[in-house]
Amino acid sequence: MRIAYCISTLALGGAERQTLLLAEQMRRRGHIVLLVVLFAAQDAELETSLPALRLNQPRSLRGMLRALRLAGPFLQAFQPEILHSHTYPANLFARLLRLPEASPRVVHTFHNVSEGGWLRMLLYRLTRSRMHAATAVSEAVRQRMLEVGAATELERIPNAIDLSRLTVESEQRAQLRTEFAAGEAFVWIAVGRMARAKDYPNLLRAFARVRERHPESRLWIVGGVAEDRHARSNHALFARAGKEPGVLALGMRFDVPALLFAADGFVMASAWEGAPLALGEAMAMQLPIVATDVGGVREMLADTGSLVPPGDSEALAEAMLKCMQRQTHADPSHAANMARRARAHVEQQYAPDRIAALWEEFYARVLRAEKAGA
Repeated sequence: MRIAYCISTLALGGAERQTLLLAEQMRRRGHIVLLVVLFAAQDAELETSLPALRLNQPRSLRGMLRALRLAGPFLQAFQPEILHSHTYPANLFARLLRLPEASPRVVHTFHNVSEGGWLRMLLYRLTRSRMHAATAVSEAVRQRMLEVGAATELERIPNAIDLSRLTVESEQRAQLRTEFAAGEAFVWIAVGRMARAKDYPNLLRAFARVRERHPESRLWIVGGVAEDRHARSNHALFARAGKEPGVLALGMRFDVPALLFAADGFVMASAWEGAPLALGEAMAMQLPIVATDVGGVREMLADTGSLVPPGDSEALAEAMLKCMQRQTHADPSHAANMARRARAHVEQQYAPDRIAALWEEFYARVLRAEKAGA
């Protein structure tokens, strides 16, 4: 198959990483792939050896129109059978792109229960006929996108967790804990950009309560600042987080697996999610997990961690304290067993080879349906 993968940017985000992982898996399986990246390069980006069409347009209506005009001749020459888009701007781009001679099957993947406000959902509904098939990364995302009319039919294909990325050296734990003066303290780690979806104010309130009982405990926050329409408040929150007692705001890091290995527990306080890769990676690293019950988190975590309601900092703090108690005093063997089950769950359900096979079969069905309708 000839597959063009369309993405807004190559920023260090979950959807971007998932797109590259899928494209690389398809190339290994013998398919011809091309990346189409709409917007201008970021300060820090994911690296890839895949062939890429970089359109380098600004994030604006004019930029979108120029991207459509520039991409047309290149994609007409590439002749993709599948045009697979990820993230809202790329999804809209794929729907609006017209390649009469190539006529690829347009496939979308929805990564989050929130793809934007009412205007975006209206545009999705108005352009629905320009899409041939769609998937969602979790059942929660599938249900939400059906509710808002972003698609009339949706299949769930989960994210893959790249276990090969999670290899770390044994001495890195001690090195990082020494570097960040963690000592023997219990270290919680949260991974995700400073953005409204992650609800870091909820986490900071919860951690302050944890510190009342365990003043030596630490919280590492890993992730840059989302440069979205809330960028100013995001930056202010990042600055505030770094001044909270026991909190270390590390910003964007390229050694997340090592940081997970160096921590003692993973916490996620999100207000909404799709199927967060950071959660799956923490499970694979066998960390005790406390997370809010949003989006596809319950589906991914299964029974291998603790879930609390979103926005409830008291419940989040209590779950964190119970986790610390089990881990250090009450029942460390139970905590270790749960962590092993989490790793096994990731290996069984989210291995890249398994997910790539699901995509290969999905693409084949989309193409068969095209031939049957011809």
